[in-house]
Amino acid sequence: MADLTTNIGNLVMKNPVMTASGTFGYGEEFSDFIDISRIGGIIVKGTTIKHREGNPYPRMAETPSGMLNAVGLQNKGVDYFIDHIYPRIKDTDTNILVNVSGSTVEDYVATAEKVGELDKIPAIELNISCPNVKEGGMAFGTSCESAAKVVSAVRKAYKKTLIVKLSPNVTNIAEIAMAVEGAGADSVSLINTIMGMAIDAEKRKPLLSTITGGLSGACVKPIALRMVWQVSNAVKIPVVGLGGIMNATDAIEFLLAGASAVEIGTANFIDPTVTIKVIDGINAYLDKHGFKSVKDIIGQLETK
Repeated sequence: MADLTTNIGNLVMKNPVMTASGTFGYGEEFSDFIDISRIGGIIVKGTTIKHREGNPYPRMAETPSGMLNAVGLQNKGVDYFIDHIYPRIKDTDTNILVNVSGSTVEDYVATAEKVGELDKIPAIELNISCPNVKEGGMAFGTSCESAAKVVSAVRKAYKKTLIVKLSPNVTNIAEIAMAVEGAGADSVSLINTIMGMAIDAEKRKPLLSTITGGLSGACVKPIALRMVWQVSNAVKIPVVGLGGIMNATDAIEFLLAGASAVEIGTANFIDPTVTIKVIDGINAYLDKHGFKSVKDIIGQLETK
């Protein structure tokens, strides 16, 4: 058995496999299928300062090798999470992280402050792919200036491990990563979903109520892998890789490209036991190739 321990800032994980926000609920939903304490970390669904109903239906559509979603961060707000959900999940024997979202800098800061007071939540993942309502709806993560602004504000208010989730819908994701690193991020996670759309040709209508939505699944993996490699070569902070990871080999590729940990998202909808299979598969790979620790393969892609 190899040593699967990895670190994201001050966050120590028993293995590098986490679940992506919005694809694993609060962890409880999967406890009938797997021992969720075996997972390195569970990132709960996006949490905002106030209750959000999300977008109108239909808001999910299957696509070749993937899916589109436009759920719209449906959740009951951070206070509901603190009062009703946190007491149920706080003693889970793994790292529980909260994905924090917002429409203004003030929203992000207020939510992060509230989550920061919870003893059993050691880190947050800051979703900067949200539209900035004060700037005409442009996502915080699409410019270095706005990304740095929200991260800097949250960094002042939040003292635990801060992971910033990057949007792939940009010209140069490495520049955004360097901007949030400079603003105080302990780590970056990437990629979030890619903007796409689907059309019903017979009805001559879009399949989603919002027309466009976020594309995820196996189809985005080559893009995600490329971006993780670029970012890991541009920043000194740990990188968390996600996007189209369907099995252990996919996860290993992200580790080789420079990710210190990975998140599994859409694959959870296909196989609720996939996280455990990926953990076991990484261990088998390390044993097969004579590596004593998962850290021995992080960033070890041979390009020459």
